[in-house]
Amino acid sequence: MYTPPAFRDDDRDSLRATIRASRLATLVTGTVDGVLATPLPLFLEENEGEHGVLYGHLAKANPQGRTTALGEALAIFMGPDAYVTPSWYETKQETGKVVPTWNYVAVHAYGPIEFFDDATRLLDVVTRLTNLHEGERAKPWTVSEAPPDFVQAQLRGIIGLRLPITRLEGKRKLSQNRSPADRANVAAGLAASDRATDREVGALIPA
Repeated sequence: MYTPPAFRDDDRDSLRATIRASRLATLVTGTVDGVLATPLPLFLEENEGEHGVLYGHLAKANPQGRTTALGEALAIFMGPDAYVTPSWYETKQETGKVVPTWNYVAVHAYGPIEFFDDATRLLDVVTRLTNLHEGERAKPWTVSEAPPDFVQAQLRGIIGLRLPITRLEGKRKLSQNRSPADRANVAAGLAASDRATDREVGALIPA
């Protein structure tokens, strides 16, 4: 990921917060058959290794889980994003030398990937993912509510993945390269948007 110094995010807490907040990641691997990518939920085990370990699962029929990865895998976590119109810039009124852009938050996590089909490990991954995403509900559903034989049958249709993170790249492109007046205008413009993600990005823009 191209990260100019103004947009680079090296803060571990910030990077992990983006990973936790991203409900759906994209897993990318290079293989002899070309690049493969799958959108899927992942969770971060922060207490394993230097940078943490990512866990998730794929459908067993998905070729990505059955094809040897060449080199490191990449997990992409996208935070909020928003289109920025040049009409918000003071510079537009002064010189007209402005162009549209996009503000966004993103984290790339790299590491060697391991696939596994052990039923006990798979059940743990599925249970933890379920608890993570059901936790905000008033009446969370749990894996244990489904019949055990049904759960075991479902586990036979998936393959687990473990990705120990060797390095993290973070980017917070939030108009840091613009003047204070431009940043204020962008923040105000996004705050007035009907899109929730626009308003979220607007709230992140530094003063």
